[in-house]
Amino acid sequence: MKGGILLLLALLGLTADSTMVKAQKTEWTLVFSDEFNQPNGSQPDPAKWSRAGRNPSQWARWNSKSDKVVYIKNGSLVCRAVPNKWEPADTAKMLTGGVTTMNKFEFKYGKVEVRMKTNFLPGNFPAIWLMKSHGYAKELYGEIDIAEVFSNQKKASHTIHSQYTQTHKTHGLKNTFSKEVDVRKWHIYGVEWTPDHVIWTIDGETTGIYKKPKDKLLLDEGAWTFDYPFFLILNQAVGSGRWKALPYPDIRKTFETRFDWVRVYQSK
Repeated sequence: MKGGILLLLALLGLTADSTMVKAQKTEWTLVFSDEFNQPNGSQPDPAKWSRAGRNPSQWARWNSKSDKVVYIKNGSLVCRAVPNKWEPADTAKMLTGGVTTMNKFEFKYGKVEVRMKTNFLPGNFPAIWLMKSHGYAKELYGEIDIAEVFSNQKKASHTIHSQYTQTHKTHGLKNTFSKEVDVRKWHIYGVEWTPDHVIWTIDGETTGIYKKPKDKLLLDEGAWTFDYPFFLILNQAVGSGRWKALPYPDIRKTFETRFDWVRVYQSK
């Protein structure tokens, strides 16, 4: 009971404090960018990006190194999920693509903005997100989802995953936010990450705030695991049917997301 009371007080405090946090006027320095202006059909700059690998996670289960699913076109990075017609030895039902800055560019605190649009199909699952550097893989879990689109919903979602939210599925913390937006059109999705809060934006408008809890009980259980370097991921995935909001895709269709540019800033 005592733990429950402490948690309730912490949540109340978090809610009250969060309403007072706003995107502050900060002098930013550009530390990483890509306008994707390479020739059509080329791969993204290898000095900045690696292709996202395959693993059992929903987003990565069908990842491929094929040039059919990641390439440059008309000044944008194109990431796709396509029917598997080109890799007969591969058991993946589709081939999906993504890129990551892991081991090439990682940063702690700052501001990220990405201009993105996607298509509108059931099972669509593109994302812009940050993962903790693998150099700290043995530390507590941390992930910041700048923008995700679930299926054919006309909204973009933002989520922050700490060790606490990963291990307490009914944790009660407000760590997911969303805003109705036509995801088929270009929008600028952003996040401002500091030592004590994360603020999400769409086209410059604040759409969510997660503030570092002040309660030691929550901190000891990993409710703030964002004081490490993180790297950036841009990807096009599809659902697996495990979530109601993200059904299994029509594997005959082509899913496509375009990223016009990426910019990362840090405070002067």
